[in-house]
Amino acid sequence: MTRPRSTTDQPDPPGEYPCPQGTAFPAGRRPTVPLRGRALTTALVALACLTAQGIAVTGATAADEVVSRGVPIPAFYQPPVSLPSADGALVRTEPLRLALSLPGLDGRPLPGTATRLMYKSTDSGGGPVAVTGAYIEPSTAWKGTGPRPLVAVAPGTMGQGDQCAASMGLEHPVVLNGETVSVGYEDLAIYRLLASGAAVVVTDYAGLGATDRLHTYVNRLDGGHALLDAARAARSVAGASVTADSPVGLFGYSQGGGASAAAAELQPTYAPELKLAGAYVGAPPANLTEVVDGIDGSALAGALGWSLNGFLQSDPELRTIADAHLNAAGKAALRDLSTMCVGDAIFGYAFKKSTAWTTSGRSVTDIVAGEPKLRAVLDSQRIGRLKPTSPVRVATGVQDDIVPHAQARQLAVDWCRKGANVTYDAINLPDLGDGLLTNHLVPLLTDQGDAIAWLSDRLSGKAAASNCWTMPLQP
Repeated sequence: MTRPRSTTDQPDPPGEYPCPQGTAFPAGRRPTVPLRGRALTTALVALACLTAQGIAVTGATAADEVVSRGVPIPAFYQPPVSLPSADGALVRTEPLRLALSLPGLDGRPLPGTATRLMYKSTDSGGGPVAVTGAYIEPSTAWKGTGPRPLVAVAPGTMGQGDQCAASMGLEHPVVLNGETVSVGYEDLAIYRLLASGAAVVVTDYAGLGATDRLHTYVNRLDGGHALLDAARAARSVAGASVTADSPVGLFGYSQGGGASAAAAELQPTYAPELKLAGAYVGAPPANLTEVVDGIDGSALAGALGWSLNGFLQSDPELRTIADAHLNAAGKAALRDLSTMCVGDAIFGYAFKKSTAWTTSGRSVTDIVAGEPKLRAVLDSQRIGRLKPTSPVRVATGVQDDIVPHAQARQLAVDWCRKGANVTYDAINLPDLGDGLLTNHLVPLLTDQGDAIAWLSDRLSGKAAASNCWTMPLQP
């Protein structure tokens, strides 16, 4: 009998790529991959400061247990053979211990009670996929008007290893074990939303956490579907106070901003029954052709490998093209990155250029430009061609060079031209360093309070006034 992908397995042979759906290997053969280099330690420490607890994960495990870079993945994350037919239907749940929790005066834990989820969604190929995540029932009353709302959180870039999943980050905010560095930095936004009295559901996305496939990083349909189906699943959690009448908000930055944007424009046809009140779309990667160029050679250059891995899984026909253009170093990098979190990728691949991964010495951007099939794949991921029917707030740092500002601004323009209710905020900050992640991460923190306040107003039923008319005046 085959079993889910295990990152203790031996690496794939040259010319193949990590873990297409259905792949199985003998257990216990993948060698340990140590962290390489110690550059950018300061950046990683800054991320770690967003959380308050670290945990070292070690120890031997059973032969059939999935282990990713020394981190045992709980059996909960192994999907069953068959899934329910309805999108958003719960597959299983279990209590989830929040690492950062305090006893409340009434005996209920603060900020709330968490439940780990697995639910059914539909992937970009139209097939069923099991997605994991977490629902948190807040202990405080909703501070706005109307029924308690639900906020569906789309995490920013976590990585591609199963140990990087946001739901695991709620239980283990920092994982440092000599093989991986995982930081649950989305916990900050989640806890701030809970403090307002909103219920929160967070998705892990397809293949992140769930061990049957590789995470399809920045895949528009996979991300949008997973987020909307998380909102559906939350209403079925035992003890949840949210109902079909609860207003729903979407919240995401970076990769999460792309998923929130995709979900907002997919919702009218994919999940019309959700009472979507608004969507916060922060630093969205709306045009991947421009984003690929932005991350190549940056501190987050490893994200280029995650993108390639994800699209190779979603579209196996691309493997022939990849084989023709990727050299041995490129194929090894993709295998290595397939089990990495953000911290690992920064330590191992910061400022690497894709020219070192290709047989011709050309960049991935140049290769995409010359391959019609690759251009078509990236073009199909373009966000902004559909009109959201609920208010959206697009925020982007004008100095952002990781998820380039211009293409995020263009998303707001595209939606405005379709008549959508768009609030556009250009975040003006000084240039904090070329390709260092700082121009991308600082707006996440400086704008987060305004983003939550804007979304809370929408969840309370307050109307949003579009500022599309100001676009010609804004950077």
